[in-house]
Amino acid sequence: MRPPQRIAEEELIRQCKSGSLKYQELLYKHFYGYAMGIGLRYSLNRDDALEVVNDAFIKVFNSIGSYHVEKPFKAWLRTIIVNTAIDRRRKDLKFQLNIELDNAAPVSGNANAIDNLNLQDILNLMKELPVIQLTIFNLYEIDGYNHDEIAIMLNIPSSSSRVYLSRAKEKLRKIIRTETQSHG
Repeated sequence: MRPPQRIAEEELIRQCKSGSLKYQELLYKHFYGYAMGIGLRYSLNRDDALEVVNDAFIKVFNSIGSYHVEKPFKAWLRTIIVNTAIDRRRKDLKFQLNIELDNAAPVSGNANAIDNLNLQDILNLMKELPVIQLTIFNLYEIDGYNHDEIAIMLNIPSSSSRVYLSRAKEKLRKIIRTETQSHG
C-alpha cells in the first residue's frame, strides 16, 4: 500500500518532533514556497533568500520540540524566518546605520501610481531600496511590527526606524513616478 500523497500538517510536525529526518524533509518541501516568499522580501537576491530559508529551517528543526500546537505553525515559522533574515542583515545594517538621519526628506508624492503596478513590479521596486530601508519597510508595512519592536530587533532608536520607513516610502514614490512616466 502506498503512503498518502498529502500528509496532515499535524502529522508532519509530530514526526519532526520525534526526530524523523524523512518528515523533516517533507515539512521543508511542504513549506518551502511559503518560506522563500518571506525570504525573498528580506533578501537582495535568490541565493541570499535560500540561505535565509535553509538557516531558518535548521532553527525550526532544532527548536520544534518547543513548538506548541495551539499556535498556528505558519505564524511560528514566519517569525523564525523573519528573525533569521534580520540576523543575517544585522551586520550589513550596522554599516548603513552610520548615515545621518537628521535631514530626512518630507513625505510627499502620488500614492495612486501604485495602482498600476502588480505584485512582482512592487517587489522589484523594493529591491532598489537600501537594505536598511527595505528591512524596515518589510517589518513595518508587510509583517506588521511597530517601530518599538523594530528598534529592539535592529538595535536602533525607534525614531530611526520611523525615519528609515519615511525614506523608504519616499524613495518608492520617486521610483514609481519615474516608472509611470517612462511607461505612460
